[in-house]
Amino acid sequence: MILKQVLGDVRAVALGKTPSPVEVTVGREVLAFLGKGRRFRRVPPGRFAAALSTLYIGLAGEAWTARLARMGVRLPEEGEWVCLHLGPEGSAFLLASRPSFLYAAWRFLLDRLLDEDAARFRPWIRRMSFDVEKSTFDLLLTQYGRIARGLDREAYIREYARLGFTHIEVNALATPLPYEQGVPGEFYSDFYTYCPALDQFVESRLNRGIYPREYLRANLDLLKENVRLAVKYGLTPGLLCFEPRSVPETLFQKYPTLRGPRVDHPFRSFKPRYALSLVHPVARKHYAELITNLMREAPELEFMSVWSNDSGSGFEHTKSLYVGRNGGAYLVREWKNDEEIAAAAAANIAGFYRLLKDAATRINPAFRVITRLESFYGERRPLWPLLSDGIDVEVNSLLVQGWENNYPHPSYPDVQVLGSGHHNTLRDKERAPMAELADRGSRTFFYHFFASHGNHEPLLGIPFPWLVHDKLRAFVRLGVKTLAHMGGLHPPDKVPYPVNQDLFREFQFDARLDIEAALLRIAGGYAGRKWAKRLVGIWRRIDKAVRRTMPMSLYSGFGSVWNRLLVRPFVPDIDRIPDEERAYYENVMVSPPHNPNKVDLGKDVLFELISKDYARKAYARIDARVWKPLEAAIDLSGRAKGAAERAGDEKAYRVFRDVHLRALALRCLIESQRNAAVWIYAVHEYGTARDARTRRRCRALLDDMIGREIANAEAMIRLWNESGIEWMAVSAYGETPFIHGENFPDLLAKKIALMKRHRRDKPFIDPGYMFRVENDPYR
Repeated sequence: MILKQVLGDVRAVALGKTPSPVEVTVGREVLAFLGKGRRFRRVPPGRFAAALSTLYIGLAGEAWTARLARMGVRLPEEGEWVCLHLGPEGSAFLLASRPSFLYAAWRFLLDRLLDEDAARFRPWIRRMSFDVEKSTFDLLLTQYGRIARGLDREAYIREYARLGFTHIEVNALATPLPYEQGVPGEFYSDFYTYCPALDQFVESRLNRGIYPREYLRANLDLLKENVRLAVKYGLTPGLLCFEPRSVPETLFQKYPTLRGPRVDHPFRSFKPRYALSLVHPVARKHYAELITNLMREAPELEFMSVWSNDSGSGFEHTKSLYVGRNGGAYLVREWKNDEEIAAAAAANIAGFYRLLKDAATRINPAFRVITRLESFYGERRPLWPLLSDGIDVEVNSLLVQGWENNYPHPSYPDVQVLGSGHHNTLRDKERAPMAELADRGSRTFFYHFFASHGNHEPLLGIPFPWLVHDKLRAFVRLGVKTLAHMGGLHPPDKVPYPVNQDLFREFQFDARLDIEAALLRIAGGYAGRKWAKRLVGIWRRIDKAVRRTMPMSLYSGFGSVWNRLLVRPFVPDIDRIPDEERAYYENVMVSPPHNPNKVDLGKDVLFELISKDYARKAYARIDARVWKPLEAAIDLSGRAKGAAERAGDEKAYRVFRDVHLRALALRCLIESQRNAAVWIYAVHEYGTARDARTRRRCRALLDDMIGREIANAEAMIRLWNESGIEWMAVSAYGETPFIHGENFPDLLAKKIALMKRHRRDKPFIDPGYMFRVENDPYR
């Protein structure tokens, strides 16, 4: 007899006397699955008797443990687990050690186990591979992609629970744009659209009336609705905030002695922005009141992840503030050396975290604060011993002092990475600092990336499951139990075959899984067993292409959209295009008007994004090692699509069509990255060349690149017009600097026209571009 037959005999679903929201959710879904004629029962675990044909649903506790022990079932005493037990006389028990895993267990049963031999479930107990899996910087639910068209928030949150996540961030702005006021010509205010701070949801006595009450209420209502949905599926809700974030200047006009550090980026902003001085007792009372007021509105909140020293936020006198160490009058006096200032800054940082935690735990004793360490490279040594007792960290690596890359690329040992899907290993040396933190009551959340962010923005659904598996195995090998997945998920309604995240689910239930067998099983579920090997073969080739791609700095992540890589023209002298003809993309770039990136793809503000030598290596390696497996995946998926169509297998046809189109989209993105690398190398090399032969070679490279990029843009237009699937994130409110809009193909057409018109211009980059001043009286 198989499990489905046993469950088919269930006539009642029993819950405890006062069930949790997720127990009710699972119970209702079970009843819907079983069909008419079934009913709910309410049975306290301490008094239940194994009734005929009843499925008991519950969370771990002494009563369940004792009762099942009498039936010969021993539940694990440590770690996190799920259990399905088929008891006597048709009774059954679905239990989990924590709320989030109850829903995951039910969906795993429903999706994967119904056809298994029922004897396996007397009992079936699985230890979860990771105790905590937290969402971080969720593009589509809470961050700059939250305005994506057609997003079903409940289905999206439910997907987290299905996969075996435990914690989810819930704070998002309800409006497409932030309330932050800018000045003409400035971009900086747009940065406030993500990681919204506490004062975007509630107010204190200090800042009452600074923000419109309707604005705060809308944001708070959205946060509370996300909390409700999270709890419905057993997820633990929390916050991701940039703090301490700048406050409006009107507050300092009223309270001038509360002015703290300048936290804006002077190249990107046209007016200074200041945060409060956290040393001042009034500012500390303000933050304590903010977190208290928010916790009263949403007491289910259980964590706050604090990012800082970026996007209008920062701690006083920290080295990574964009204008350097600075702050209010209270933390350090003049003539202190760097070590003394760093120690004072570290104590201030830790004190702020403790302030938030102490205030929040008065309402929810389980509340914890999490800090991202990279920003505090100047304060790392004095800050490190202050992290303890519920002040956790989230990192790519505990072995770095800042943002430097320290892990080898999976295909090119001479290239270092940190974060993204390419960061697929962890060194044994990570154990010692992780253990030291654990001894002090601090958890380490290691990042991993299996969706778009950090990998292939703005594309959706790119499969690279072997790379995903590499990182998960590295976590298990080091004994890592707490993870933070960066960037959110592929939405289930837009990406129906999310193999990366389905593989994570398989791994969460079995860390010892055979990767090949697991992928065959997933592929069989998508397309049918007959087609599974073909589908796995396509994934394998895409994974190979992804792991062989050279990262192109920002362009391999969010910078692809922020810097408008896909829609801007790659011509030998971008500056030759009149301003009004470049406005179609420059007006929505994450860029001030004097950013050299506008005329030089290798630069961004004062950063060198990609050097000439790196660019030459990147495009050469892409040409030599990426196109073969990627073209093979496109060819194989196209032929499989045709074969499935001829066979009349609609299910398999949809799968192969989907992966074929996403592989085409990936080729377009990598082609643009490759062509940007050619531009960086050839234009810079042309500018420094002393001989005609080198200049002719650079001109030939550029001419070939321009022809390729025109064809690539035409391919993206065809893909947009003919695909019928959501292969990239698109805004429902029009184009913004962070997400493309419905006008995407129109912008590509403008790009093509400009590239054709300017392809023969002489290569040139104005070295003084950033110093231009509109209406310069000396020009």
